[in-house]
Amino acid sequence: MTDEQIRDLLMRTRRIAVVGASDRADRPSHGVFGFLLAHGYDAVPVNPALRGRAVHGIAALASLAEAAPLDMVDIFRRSSEAGAVVDEAIALGATSVWMQLGVIDEAAAARARSAGLVVVMDRCPAIEWRRLGLPARI
Repeated sequence: MTDEQIRDLLMRTRRIAVVGASDRADRPSHGVFGFLLAHGYDAVPVNPALRGRAVHGIAALASLAEAAPLDMVDIFRRSSEAGAVVDEAIALGATSVWMQLGVIDEAAAARARSAGLVVVMDRCPAIEWRRLGLPARI
């Protein structure tokens, strides 16, 4: 994706489900989830192991379906598990999927693009936000 496409995606997105969000402060998914909240997104943590427990003050949901409707699904899972999350995002009508750093599934990305979703892979929205110098949303 071009910088302009990433900028547009980050600025128009409102509701984000962070699949694999953690309540442990030392985990990247915890930091990115907090970043998204701090930058004005309506973000929800999705992690069945944390159902009902707070991540940055937001109760974690057990499934992606509980988080719908969604604009973006941000995936903090192993690459081998990303395809199932992407397929669920497609089924739920999300408009984009974002696979975090190190999360790569070309077949899932192709399915998402074919379904009309915007796909970002092997990148981090917090890093891209800072790199692009995006303005505050709130």
